[in-house]
Amino acid sequence: MGQGSVIHTQPKNEHQLVRTRVKICGTTRPEDAAAAVDAGADAVGVIFFEPSPRCAHIDAAAAIREQIPAFVSLVLVTVDLDIERHHQWIDALRPDVLQFQGSESPALCEQFGLPYIKALRMRDDVDIASFESRYRSARALHLETYVEGLVGGTGQSFDWHRARLCKTLPVILAGGLDSATVSEAIAAARPFAVDVSSSLESQPGIKDHYAIHEFMNAVKSADSTICQTTSQNTAQ
Repeated sequence: MGQGSVIHTQPKNEHQLVRTRVKICGTTRPEDAAAAVDAGADAVGVIFFEPSPRCAHIDAAAAIREQIPAFVSLVLVTVDLDIERHHQWIDALRPDVLQFQGSESPALCEQFGLPYIKALRMRDDVDIASFESRYRSARALHLETYVEGLVGGTGQSFDWHRARLCKTLPVILAGGLDSATVSEAIAAARPFAVDVSSSLESQPGIKDHYAIHEFMNAVKSADSTICQTTSQNTAQ
């Protein structure tokens, strides 16, 4: 696994001390990547999906890469991208982790020699156990809301308790998260990590640096509350 990777190979034990990891996604500018790192983010996501307003330009990839220090992961997010373009972006961005948001097969996800995250859009009829088994080589599942016709970036939440149905892979929770909702989401899902993008923007593709810090503080507060509650329950 590349340096600075934030993904564990086993799900987090809820009875251990809690630290929810954070990925700030949809980064298009090096100054926004630097702000995410300064705020304490564990990972920074760069999207290459041309229909998205958060699609980054490959010319900015090297500048974004320069803002990512050791122990922070840079994640390349794609949607059913062809093999050649994947290699172009991997060469330009030098990501630590790949994130596949489309219908990519396990064989495609595995062929680049990098750790990968696989997205699962949470429909009512989704078979989570089967999906985990099929993508068992993934380092985590990225759970987000299913919205017909859209691939991620919806800003809508699902029933966060359903994340606990994932039994074998760590969960990265996305959708409808901001500084006001993330505490409830963490308490409900107890994910390994949370992933946030559109709620931290001043305009599509441009991050609000103050909002990034507010979100990070909200995650830390949620973790502290869970740790205190766990300690009190253990002492009783």
